[in-house]
Order: sequence, then C-alpha cells, then structure tokens
Amino acid sequence: MSGRDDKLYLRQLQLGPMANYVYLVGDPETRKAVVVDPAWDVQAILDQLDRDGMTLEGALVTHFHPDHIGGDLMGHHIIGIPELLAKRPVKIHVHKSEAEYVRRMFGLSAAEVSPTDGESSIEVGRVPLRVIHTPGHTPGSSCFLVGGNLISGDTLFIGSCGRVDLPGASPEDLYYSLTGKLAKLPDDTVLYPGHDYASAKTSTIGEEKQSNVFMRFTRLEDFLRLMGYPG
Repeated sequence: MSGRDDKLYLRQLQLGPMANYVYLVGDPETRKAVVVDPAWDVQAILDQLDRDGMTLEGALVTHFHPDHIGGDLMGHHIIGIPELLAKRPVKIHVHKSEAEYVRRMFGLSAAEVSPTDGESSIEVGRVPLRVIHTPGHTPGSSCFLVGGNLISGDTLFIGSCGRVDLPGASPEDLYYSLTGKLAKLPDDTVLYPGHDYASAKTSTIGEEKQSNVFMRFTRLEDFLRLMGYPG
C-alpha cells in the first residue's frame, strides 16, 4: 500500500513471517525519504525506494525489538540495521532511552545514532515528522506523526495494542500513552500500525477510540485488569 500526493510520499510494506510493516516516508519534491523499522528484507526496502526514485536519508526506530530492527530472536537471525548500513550508510534515529542499547547491539559509532525524545522533530526534505514518545510496550517506544498520519509501531494496533509482558514493558505507561497522548490526536489521523494483525491495513484514531477497547478506558485500574494485572 502506498500513499502519495503532492506533499507526502508514504509507502507501507509487509515483510517477514511476523507480518511486520515497514514504512517509507518522504518528500516527493526533494525525493528524500526515511525508512521506519528496517527489518527482514533490506534489499526489498532499497529496491522499492529505487523504483520510486527516492533517496534514503535515515532510518527511524519505533522500538528496539529484533523483529523491527534486526538481530537475534529465538535462535534466528533477522536482517536489519547492520545490513541496511552496509548498503546505505544513514543515521539511525531512536529514542534516547534505547539508543545506547541499539548502538552497542550492532556495534555502531555514536555518530551513526541520533537519540530522539518526546519533543523531537525530524525533517525529511521539506516534510516535518514529529516524534511522540509512547512508552509501555518498551521504555523507548515511539510513534511518528507526519502529515496527519501516525506510524505507531507496537504501541497501538488496529483493534488492539502492544504487549506488556516482555522485559522493560509497563502497562501503566502504555495506558497513559494510549489515553493521554494518542487519543488526543485528531480523530481523522490515519493509523499505520507495526504489524498486520487485522483485516484492514489502516484505521483512524477516531475509529480506534470507538471500537478499540484499549483506547476506551477512563480508569487505569480497569485497563490493568483487562491486561491481566491486579486493579
């Protein structure tokens, strides 16, 4: 799936056996682009950019799990950031709470990693991209808002949300990320999740506030009980 108009280049690629979505975001005028969560098939990502006539300027990380950035998972090696940098040396943008982990895991230099925070804005050509820190699934989980579109990683799915039973996860943080940050975005914000876990490939914040039970809680205690934690 792709979204292309005069002001924004946005392409959604489904890659790998875990139904991951990788996103290409860019400026149609300057032909500059970034990739969000480059994993599973780096060559397919670069081939798509080349077919579209876009130049890769950077990589954005929603969170540090290997199915989104590469590395070893359950005895299997997932292609990701190292393989990307070997072909196209670009800066890796990742939340500051996870930047050092990513740097050490892949043996990157400090110059190759750009730490972000909840106030960061990244310019892709002339297209501004806002970083929204949404901890919960992991401490540094981040969403990216660009042109009325939200790339949500594993924070918010269509009809669901990210797991909170993995190391570093926090159900309390996820509750506040969903209800205190993402639910306050305009209802017509288009949602682009990190995995293909639904019959549709996109949704909107308004639709999720109506139909996604995880977005409808007004009390933390109720959210925790649904997640399997004492209220």
